[in-house]
Amino acid sequence: MPLTVVLAEDSPLMRDGLVGVLTRFGHQVLAAVGDADALITAVREHRPDIVVTDVRMPPDNADDGLRAAVTLRREHPSLPVLVLSQYIEQSYAAHLLDLGSDTGVGYLLKDRVSAVGEFVDAVAQVAAGATVVDPEVVRQLLNRRRDPLQRLTPREREVLALMAEGRTNTAIARELYVTEAAVNKHVSNILQKLELHLDGRGHRRVLAVLTYLRG
Repeated sequence: MPLTVVLAEDSPLMRDGLVGVLTRFGHQVLAAVGDADALITAVREHRPDIVVTDVRMPPDNADDGLRAAVTLRREHPSLPVLVLSQYIEQSYAAHLLDLGSDTGVGYLLKDRVSAVGEFVDAVAQVAAGATVVDPEVVRQLLNRRRDPLQRLTPREREVLALMAEGRTNTAIARELYVTEAAVNKHVSNILQKLELHLDGRGHRRVLAVLTYLRG
């Protein structure tokens, strides 16, 4: 069934290629834009069947495309979204999949786009309400998520449990009868062992707690 699509990709060459592929398979690209702000505007104007967007794009050249997708899904919970990424970013994939509902969502590596049939099939599946995740993304997420808390020492688990209760480092130090410097060291070790890196917004502590709760 032909679909209406809004496409966001900051590389003109890649953008034109995606438009060509989608058009060749009978889909209608209502707008093809190069930045996250234009993506939000285009979706609000056209209300497409599906959004296909890159993760990294202007204006900040960070995860603007993903954040735009999250904004649009909040505004239109039934909007299917297929995200394309050059690299596997665990936090991006997890954030996108957390949008999961009865509405389609997908995360593909751009290398997969070169397999035209797979890309077009993924677009159709996501538009139909399925969740489609690149096999390589699944493999790496499973590897990273395989008992991540086992890397922590018993004391680090105690600290993380108290972090999950919302305790500050000062409060944790009082609870465990240790110095605040010792707690700071434990927190640093926890973040390192759970492979939580700075994302520009200082959310590593929150991500650590989420890892604890999911574990």
